[in-house]
Amino acid sequence: MTATGTDIVGLDRLAVHEAMRVVDLAKDSDWQRDTPCAGWDLRRLVAHMTAQHHGFAAAARGAGQEASHWREPQDMSDPARAHREAAAVVLDAFAEPGVMEREFAIPELGRDFPGVQAVAFHFIDYVVHAWDVAAALGVDLQLSDEVRGAAQAIARLVPAEPEDRAPGSVFAPALEVPDGCGPLEEALLLLGRSPESSRVG
Repeated sequence: MTATGTDIVGLDRLAVHEAMRVVDLAKDSDWQRDTPCAGWDLRRLVAHMTAQHHGFAAAARGAGQEASHWREPQDMSDPARAHREAAAVVLDAFAEPGVMEREFAIPELGRDFPGVQAVAFHFIDYVVHAWDVAAALGVDLQLSDEVRGAAQAIARLVPAEPEDRAPGSVFAPALEVPDGCGPLEEALLLLGRSPESSRVG
């Protein structure tokens, strides 16, 4: 799963920065809000996002097999700060020379992946999670046409067999994609999100 011919590291950086922007919009009273991730309030979602940043950064540096790097932080008293710091760590890791040629160990997916494919996983995850946060807060998501198009292309490559979308899987079962929907909307539907209740299109 990759976006052939695109600067996936650059696109990932854009998605991560947009995720940071929307997380930073949250006020103290917002952290208990429900999110599109079933059973997770906004604080728990951002804890997951923070852990994934640290895990992918460790994977980029050859330590992804160590479970401790993927654990959610115990201290989420300031979720936005924790998320910003983790985002800086993963962006630095992905910017290192040769990262695309490395093998990333990603325990939740059960094996190692080439760097270009692993960064594509991270990219689509943060487009979706940026949308999750924006939907929870009721704010607009600001992504370029290039980012939206890459998200659409990658979402089309994500396996959608029932065994790949069972409870506890990375993404929920795909939803029907109507004719004429935009690239971001299609990506969200393919990955089990329903954008109807959000202003994001």
